[in-house]
Amino acid sequence: MVSCPACGEEVGDDIRQCPRCHLSTTLFGAVRDAARGATDPDPTYLRTIGELLATVDRSEPPRAGVEPAHGLLSRPGRLPVLVPSPSGPAPAPRVVETLPPLRDLPQLPSGAPFAETRRRLDEYFVLGRRLGLDFTDFEARFGAANLSDDLPSLDVLAREMFVHLASSVAEEYESALARRNEIAQLVPTPSADVELEAVRKAIAVGDLPGAQRRLAHVRDEVLRIEEDWEVGRILVTECDLLVTTLRDLGGDPAPALGPLEEGRRYFTEGRRPEAERLLARAAVALWTVLEPRFFDDLKRLRDRMVESRSAGGDVAPAVRALREVATELRQRNFVGTVVAYRNLKGFLDRAAAPEVVGAAEPVPVARTTPYA
Repeated sequence: MVSCPACGEEVGDDIRQCPRCHLSTTLFGAVRDAARGATDPDPTYLRTIGELLATVDRSEPPRAGVEPAHGLLSRPGRLPVLVPSPSGPAPAPRVVETLPPLRDLPQLPSGAPFAETRRRLDEYFVLGRRLGLDFTDFEARFGAANLSDDLPSLDVLAREMFVHLASSVAEEYESALARRNEIAQLVPTPSADVELEAVRKAIAVGDLPGAQRRLAHVRDEVLRIEEDWEVGRILVTECDLLVTTLRDLGGDPAPALGPLEEGRRYFTEGRRPEAERLLARAAVALWTVLEPRFFDDLKRLRDRMVESRSAGGDVAPAVRALREVATELRQRNFVGTVVAYRNLKGFLDRAAAPEVVGAAEPVPVARTTPYA
C-alpha cells in the first residue's frame, strides 16, 4: 500500500489510480517529489530550455548554471493577471443560485411637506458626496429655492436628485452582483446574497442611503471571500490552462484530471485548505503529462526561429518570448510558462502570415510566488 501524494488516500499496489481523487499511479512519483521539494538543482527540463535558448539567443552567452529553483508547488501571489483558457471545453461551474439584476427603479412621490422635502434633500446631498457625484448645479438651485421657501422647486429638485442617485446606486448594485456571481462559481456566498436582497428591497422603497450602506457591506463581504479563496481561484485557472494546452498539443489530460475535479468539489464544500493542496498537486500532475509534448513543440518552434533567421527575418521578439519561457520555468510558474509559450507561438504564426491584420497583442504573464 502507498499513499496518494495528492489526497493522501491509501492505494493498493495493483491499483492504477487513486480511488478518491483518481490520480493515475504513474504520476505518483512526480507529484510526491514536488510535494517534498525538488532536490535536483538542474532538472532535465531546465537543461532542455537552456539548450534551446542557446541555439537562438546571440545576445548573451549561455549560462553555466541555472538560478536557484523554487518548489514546484507554486503559490499564486496576490492580485495576479488571471489568464482565461484560450480554447477547449470549459469545466462545468457549480450550480449557482441566480440573483436578478435591477430592472425598474422606483419613482419618488411628490407633494411631501416642506420639512420632509428639506430632510430628504439633506440626505441626498450627503449620499451624493459619498458617491463622489458632482451636485454643484443642484446645490445652487437648492440655495435659491430654500431662501424663498419655494416648495414646488424643492420638490422638483428632490425628484431629479433621486433619479441621479438611484442610477448611481443601481450601477454599484450591478457591479457588486457581478463580483458575487464570479466568486459564486466556486464557493457559496450566503452573507453577500442576503445583503444583496436587502439592497434590492431598499431601492424598491426609495431608501437609497440604506441601500448604499448595505452595498458597502456587500463589497466588504465579497472582498473577504475573494481574498480567502484567491489562491484556489488562481490554481483552478492554472490547471484549466494546462489542460487546454495539453489538449491543443494532442495530449490526454485524463490521468491528472481527478485531483482537479476533486479540488473543485472541495471548493463547493468550503474546504479551502484541502482544495488548495489538491489543486496545487493537480497542477504538478498536469505539468508532468504536458511536459514532453510541450518541449517537443518548443523544439519545433526553435527550428522555425532558426529557419527565419537564416532567411533574414527578425526573430528578436520570439527570442525574448523564449527567454520569458525559460525565466518562468526556473520559477516553476506554470501559468507564466504556458502564456510565454503562447506568445512565442503567436509571434511566429504572425510572422509566417504578415498579411493578417489586427493580430492579437501578447498576453501578460501571470506572476506567482512559491509555497514556503
